[in-house]
Amino acid sequence: MIVNLQANGWEIIYHRAHALLAAQIAGFWNFGEGNHRLYETIAAIAHHDDLEKEWEDDQLTKAGAPLDFSLERENSVDQLVRHAEEALYKGRWVAMLISMHLCFLNQGKQEDPEIAVFLKDQRQRQAQWRDQLGIKKDRAERAYRFMRWCDRLSLILCQRQIPMGGRKLEITVGPDGQDYSIYQESSQLHITPWPFAAKECEVTMDAVYLSQLQFKSNQELTQALKEAPRQVLSWTFTKA
Repeated sequence: MIVNLQANGWEIIYHRAHALLAAQIAGFWNFGEGNHRLYETIAAIAHHDDLEKEWEDDQLTKAGAPLDFSLERENSVDQLVRHAEEALYKGRWVAMLISMHLCFLNQGKQEDPEIAVFLKDQRQRQAQWRDQLGIKKDRAERAYRFMRWCDRLSLILCQRQIPMGGRKLEITVGPDGQDYSIYQESSQLHITPWPFAAKECEVTMDAVYLSQLQFKSNQELTQALKEAPRQVLSWTFTKA
């Protein structure tokens, strides 16, 4: 989960909510004529974080505070394999994109023999799925860049990383190979270059709020999260 410290407690955003926010962002993109497999791609974006189950895992720091995902222990290879396999039930295109995402997240851990085997197997599967679907590698890579772009922008919003004073923050490279940035000016959010079909786009998401700062156990935290108030967060992007 994504944990933001506030003056009166914690703001908690579940990973699945973050993924759904990314899928909303994807739906506004200006595809023009190039919207091949759009809905399957959005499905992959919406479900790419299904591996995270905050209601089951250990979600406390040693000090008893809610654990932000950036401090979490790593997923086991068995969990990664299961996530990749479960994605295939949605179809090969979705499985391919989620497999590419798992490879991206774990590419720096190849010194671990288990991870190295996992990455090799996933890349072989990706090649097999591309052949079966008649998809060239560069087309798959463009689709995954789009997925990463939406994921990254969603994380910027969820982690409240937008700079003050009109300073620009790079998002990442888009599917078209361009570098994109986000900035705030006169309380309005802008992205440059403008990537969406509409001149104004609103996205929303639920967040959970805890006033208790420390918890004695995961069970106590889980129960508090179930009972905690929720609020709708919204962001509106406007073409400059």
